Amino acid sequence: MVRVAVLGAGRIGSIHAANVAAHAHSKLIAVADPFGDAAHKLAERLGCEASLDPVATIERDDVDAVIIGTPTDTHVSLTLHAVSRGKAVLCEKPIDLDMAKVDSAVAEIERVGGRVMLAFNRRFDPSAAALRRAIDAGEIGDVHQVIITSRDPGLAPREYLAHSGGIFRDMTIHDFDMARFFLREDPVEVMAFGSRLIEPSLEEFGDFDTVMVQLRTASGRQCHINCSRQAVYGYDQRFEIFGSAGQVLNDNLRPTTIRRWTRSATEVREPLLNFFLERYADAYRLEYDAFAKAVLTKGPMPVTAQDGRQALRLADCALESALTGQSVKV
Repeated sequence: MVRVAVLGAGRIGSIHAANVAAHAHSKLIAVADPFGDAAHKLAERLGCEASLDPVATIERDDVDAVIIGTPTDTHVSLTLHAVSRGKAVLCEKPIDLDMAKVDSAVAEIERVGGRVMLAFNRRFDPSAAALRRAIDAGEIGDVHQVIITSRDPGLAPREYLAHSGGIFRDMTIHDFDMARFFLREDPVEVMAFGSRLIEPSLEEFGDFDTVMVQLRTASGRQCHINCSRQAVYGYDQRFEIFGSAGQVLNDNLRPTTIRRWTRSATEVREPLLNFFLERYADAYRLEYDAFAKAVLTKGPMPVTAQDGRQALRLADCALESALTGQSVKV
């Protein structure tokens, strides 16, 4: 049994806490959040303790592992405090928005042998995992191209966007991680384009709402990512992996697989799932299961702090490329 504390009682923290509470080999010890109402309400619902002090919660003797779902600017300090106390950590992305700070944190984690997993949940989505198994089994031969479509159903609140770190570090960072996951090779060059086609005022933050990215690896493998903050038809998440012996691809998820034919329309289907919490519910659950297994068996973490560092580096290179109009060497 792994004894877990969840730091952060917001949207992401609530997901993680519920998954811990439902896990057969885990016990949710506490939820910690400086905003007391959120922590108390979540703790009461899930039957655990509530705290206003994340640091004190990390230090509890009855906590083996912590999940960090707090604001990004707290990730490094909480993670390093946890590993200094010998606690395993599942930390939401990104580790931080500043690459120098991330490099320092990763070096310290590795120096002390810290057990840290980055929460790139999309790797654990059943469809994505099946695509990776097909690649590993050689079904499509050598991977030549990966195409990733990632579009949100609508703009996040302006206050969130102002502190998000920008579309590349906040949203497309998931796609950079999936590009590495499917290419099985790190990109060495990035070319990106950014536009403000939905909300021109994002220029105030130096941000974009519509981007396209090209990645190239040392062996010549390619990845194309197209990303938008607003798809009026729903949450659009698709992958296509093309190789020397064929291709594999997934489709979007819908509430059911029903199709309808009427006098006025053909093959009418239900709308796409409309939010990441619905689309990736299984991925979050399976992500926590993988973390718990690694903690209990003392096995390797499925996604490392170094993976988090690499995804952020690609995001930084993409932003530089979009701003300069030049390709950037990683």
